[in-house]
Amino acid sequence: MSSKLLDECVRENLETYFRDLSGIEPTGMHDMLMRTVEKPLLEVVMAHADNNQSKAAQWLGLNRNTLRKKLLEHKLL
Repeated sequence: MSSKLLDECVRENLETYFRDLSGIEPTGMHDMLMRTVEKPLLEVVMAHADNNQSKAAQWLGLNRNTLRKKLLEHKLL
Protein backbone atom coordinates (compact mmCIF):
# COMPACT_ATOMS: atom_id res chain seq x y z
CA MET A 1 0.00 0.00 0.00
CA SER A 2 1.22 3.44 -0.82
CA SER A 3 0.89 6.17 1.80
CA LYS A 4 0.55 8.59 -1.11
CA LEU A 5 -2.92 7.21 -1.80
CA LEU A 6 -4.05 8.14 1.69
CA ASP A 7 -2.38 11.54 1.40
CA GLU A 8 -4.16 12.18 -1.88
CA CYS A 9 -7.51 11.19 -0.41
CA VAL A 10 -7.08 13.55 2.55
CA ARG A 11 -5.89 16.37 0.30
CA GLU A 12 -8.82 15.97 -2.09
CA ASN A 13 -11.32 15.94 0.74
CA LEU A 14 -9.78 19.03 2.33
CA GLU A 15 -9.96 20.84 -1.00
CA THR A 16 -13.64 19.87 -1.25
CA TYR A 17 -14.19 21.08 2.32
CA PHE A 18 -12.72 24.50 1.48
CA ARG A 19 -14.70 24.67 -1.75
CA ASP A 20 -17.91 23.88 0.15
CA LEU A 21 -17.17 26.68 2.64
CA SER A 22 -17.57 29.17 -0.24
CA GLY A 23 -15.11 31.64 1.24
CA ILE A 24 -16.17 31.30 4.88
CA GLU A 25 -13.07 30.97 7.06
CA PRO A 26 -12.92 27.66 8.97
CA THR A 27 -12.13 27.30 12.67
CA GLY A 28 -10.89 24.35 14.69
CA MET A 29 -9.84 22.39 11.63
CA HIS A 30 -7.08 20.39 13.33
CA ASP A 31 -9.37 19.10 16.06
CA MET A 32 -12.15 18.40 13.54
CA LEU A 33 -9.82 16.42 11.28
CA MET A 34 -8.27 14.44 14.13
CA ARG A 35 -11.71 13.46 15.48
CA THR A 36 -12.90 12.55 11.98
CA VAL A 37 -9.90 10.36 11.19
CA GLU A 38 -9.29 8.85 14.63
CA LYS A 39 -12.59 6.99 15.02
CA PRO A 40 -12.43 5.00 11.75
CA LEU A 41 -8.72 4.37 12.40
CA LEU A 42 -9.54 2.86 15.79
CA GLU A 43 -12.46 0.86 14.40
CA VAL A 44 -10.40 -0.71 11.61
CA VAL A 45 -7.33 -1.41 13.76
CA MET A 46 -9.43 -2.96 16.53
CA ALA A 47 -11.24 -5.17 14.02
CA HIS A 48 -7.95 -6.38 12.50
CA ALA A 49 -6.51 -6.94 15.98
CA ASP A 50 -9.59 -9.03 16.90
CA ASN A 51 -10.42 -6.42 19.58
CA ASN A 52 -7.13 -7.15 21.35
CA GLN A 53 -6.32 -3.76 22.89
CA SER A 54 -2.70 -4.62 23.63
CA LYS A 55 -2.07 -5.67 20.04
CA ALA A 56 -3.94 -2.65 18.65
CA ALA A 57 -2.03 -0.28 20.94
CA GLN A 58 1.25 -1.76 19.76
CA TRP A 59 0.26 -1.40 16.09
CA LEU A 60 -0.78 2.21 16.67
CA GLY A 61 2.33 3.05 18.70
CA LEU A 62 0.20 3.99 21.69
CA ASN A 63 0.19 3.04 25.33
CA ARG A 64 -2.66 0.60 26.02
CA ASN A 65 -4.21 3.02 28.54
CA THR A 66 -4.13 5.80 25.94
CA LEU A 67 -5.85 3.52 23.44
CA ARG A 68 -8.50 2.61 25.98
CA LYS A 69 -9.13 6.29 26.71
CA LYS A 70 -9.53 7.01 22.99
CA LEU A 71 -11.87 4.04 22.54
CA LEU A 72 -14.02 5.37 25.38
CA GLU A 73 -13.99 8.91 23.94
CA HIS A 74 -15.28 7.57 20.62
CA LYS A 75 -17.80 5.27 22.35
CA LEU A 76 -16.15 2.18 20.88
CA LEU A 77 -16.21 0.18 24.12
